[in-house]
Amino acid sequence: MGRGRVQLKRIENKISRQVTFSKRRSGLLKKAHEISVLCDAEVALVVFSTKGKLFEYSTDSSMEKILERYDRYSYAEKQLAATDTATQESWSFEYTKLTARVEVLQRNIRNYVGEELDPLNLRDLQSLEQQLDTAIKRIRARKNQLLHETVSELHKKEKALAEQNSLLAKKVKCS
Repeated sequence: MGRGRVQLKRIENKISRQVTFSKRRSGLLKKAHEISVLCDAEVALVVFSTKGKLFEYSTDSSMEKILERYDRYSYAEKQLAATDTATQESWSFEYTKLTARVEVLQRNIRNYVGEELDPLNLRDLQSLEQQLDTAIKRIRARKNQLLHETVSELHKKEKALAEQNSLLAKKVKCS
């Protein structure tokens, strides 16, 4: 029959507490040694008694090497967490910027089609008119270019058809 479960609370009797500390400390040191041997793990264990006495255990490598490795690992974890936070803040700022930009572009589109012109002052309206004039000039230039290209293609087709017509007329005369 095994022992019952011990209720975890501070032991009030000072002597019993010291005996329990001594026994459990040696058991903890034994377990640390066992896990290091069985699992080939690097283990560092530091225990301070209530009177401030230091008890430590480390595997074959020195305690300093294990603690340096721990410091490097925890520093890298902190850096990673800081980077994640900075990245998240960066994305949040970028989102805010893009949202504002989308609103400006949507307002401009509404202005270009002649909507929501009341809040604009004279200067804004003149600027909008200038932008629209520039856009109309570009549109007309592109339209004229397409018309010239189409007319040019039609002239080429006309010449080709005229040549075919003259060839057919010569064949008809010869027959």
